[in-house]
Amino acid sequence: MPLPPFSLPALDGSPHQFPTGRHALLCFVKEDCPTCVLSMPLIQAGAAAFGDSMDVWCIGQDDAGNRRLAAAFALPAPMLDDSALHVSYRYDLDTVPTIILAAGDGEELERFIGFGKADWQALFQRLISVTLSPAPVVDWPAYPESRPGCGSRSVEPGIAERLQAEMEGSPIRARRIDVGESDDIFEFMFDQGLTDGLPVIPPTPERVVRMLAGTKRDPQEVVGVVPPNLAPVTVEKVAINAVLAGCKPEYLPVVLAAVEAITTEQFNMHGVLATTHFPTPVIIVNGPIRDRIGMNYRMNVLGQGNRANATIGRAVQLVVRNVGGGRPGAVDRAALGQPGKYTFCFPEFEERSNWEPLHVERGFDRSDSTVTVYAGGAPNGIIDQLSRGAKSLATSYGLALATAGHPKAYGHGEIVVIVPPEHVDTFAKDGWTKDQIRERIQEVSARPARELIRDEFCAEGMTPQQAGRIGLETMVPKFRDPKNITFVVAGGEAGKFAAYLGGWVSGPMGSQMTTVRIRE
Repeated sequence: MPLPPFSLPALDGSPHQFPTGRHALLCFVKEDCPTCVLSMPLIQAGAAAFGDSMDVWCIGQDDAGNRRLAAAFALPAPMLDDSALHVSYRYDLDTVPTIILAAGDGEELERFIGFGKADWQALFQRLISVTLSPAPVVDWPAYPESRPGCGSRSVEPGIAERLQAEMEGSPIRARRIDVGESDDIFEFMFDQGLTDGLPVIPPTPERVVRMLAGTKRDPQEVVGVVPPNLAPVTVEKVAINAVLAGCKPEYLPVVLAAVEAITTEQFNMHGVLATTHFPTPVIIVNGPIRDRIGMNYRMNVLGQGNRANATIGRAVQLVVRNVGGGRPGAVDRAALGQPGKYTFCFPEFEERSNWEPLHVERGFDRSDSTVTVYAGGAPNGIIDQLSRGAKSLATSYGLALATAGHPKAYGHGEIVVIVPPEHVDTFAKDGWTKDQIRERIQEVSARPARELIRDEFCAEGMTPQQAGRIGLETMVPKFRDPKNITFVVAGGEAGKFAAYLGGWVSGPMGSQMTTVRIRE
C-alpha cells in the first residue's frame, strides 16, 4: 500500500514533497531520544553513500531539536520539520527512530524501529543493490546489537488526542470558537455565557477526543432533542459539555443516558424549565457502574466532595443550557430556583437494603446500570431518631410528607424519599416492605375534606364546593396513588435522617419519572 503523501519544509524553508519519483529513505527522529542520536551517524553515512541516487531524509519531531541534531552531525541529508507531528501521526508512529524505505511511487518496502545493527546492515545491502553505489564506511563493531527506541511525540498524552482532532476522520464536528492569545480563557467562557456561574474546563479538541474515548457510540449519533430550542444533541456535543463540567471519560455513558432520559416526552424538560416552581432533573444511578466510576452513595451523598456525583449532574445541566438554550431568566423561569440546578446526581446504596433497588422495581435487571431522572425539588429533612419499630417510623414519614408543598395541598403526584441505612434497618427488623410503608404514609397523611377547605386564615386548599362534592368527612389521601412514593436508599450508616424531594405536576400534564439503561 502507498504511504500517505506529504509536504514538509527543510530547515532552510525549502519544501520537500513525498513521494519523490525515486526511492526514499525516511528517518523519523527526535533529539531527546538516545537511540535516535545513536542512529544519526548511520543516517549520515547512508545519505553520503546513496544520496545522489535516492532521497535520504531525516524527519525531526521538534523544531529546535531538529536544528541541533542537524548541526551536531553535519547532515548531508535534508532535515525536515514535522514538529506539527501530522506526518508522524498519519504514519502511525509509536516509537522513534522509525526507518522506512519507500519506492518511487510511495509504496512502503521496509520498516524497522529502534536500533538493530542487523537491520541497518541488511538495509545498506539492499540500497547497494538498488543504487549500485559502493558500501558506506561504518565501524560496525562500535555499535551495540540492538537498543530500544523512545516514544514518538505523536503518541504523548494530550498530543495524540489533539492530532486525532485535527486530522482527517476527526470525530469532532462542532463549531470551534477562536480565543485571542491575550484573552483569559476562563473569563472568555463566562462572557460567552457557557458556564453555570462557576468556572468550567476549556473543551479543547484533545480533551473532547479523550472524553469520547469513554463510549463506543458514534460521536455524531443524535442522543435526543433538547428543549427549549429543540436542538438535536449528538454524543460529541454531550462530550463537550461533559468536559466543561469536569467529568472523566468513564462518566460519559452515564451523562449520555441521563440526557436521553430528560429529552423524552414523558419527562417534559421544557415544562421543568418553564415553570416558576422548584424542579430540576434529579439523576439517580443504579447498577454496577456506580462502583466502577467511583460514585458516592454513602456519607454526605447529597453533598459536595465526589467528582462523579457532582460533574455528571452538572454536565446534564450544561447540555440543557448550552445546547437547548435553557438559561435562567429566559426560558428557565424559576422564581427562586435551588442549588440542585447546578447539579443533582447520586447513586442508590443498593447493597445496604433488603428491598429491591429502584431500577429493579422499575423493570430492569439487577445487573443493568441505569439512570432514573426525576423532576425534583431540594431535599427536605425527615428527622426520627427515636422510633424503634417500623410502624412508628412510617408514621413519622407520613406526618412529614403531609406538609409536602403545603399542608393543604392534596392529590400529590410523584415524590422521592431518601431512606438512610439506619432507617432501613428499623423497617427490616419488622419485615416491612415498601408497599407497607406507602400504605402507612397514606393512612397517616390523610385528612378529612373539611380540614382542607380554604378559609379566612389560609387561602390555599379545596374550595367548599370541591369538599362538598366528595363529602366533608371523606378522608383525602395526600398522594393520588401510593405508587407515586418512591424510596431510594442512600447515605451514611450512622444518622437517622431521611429526606424527601418534592415533585412537580406529575403525570401527562407535568413530568414523569423516567429510567434509561446506560449504554457503554
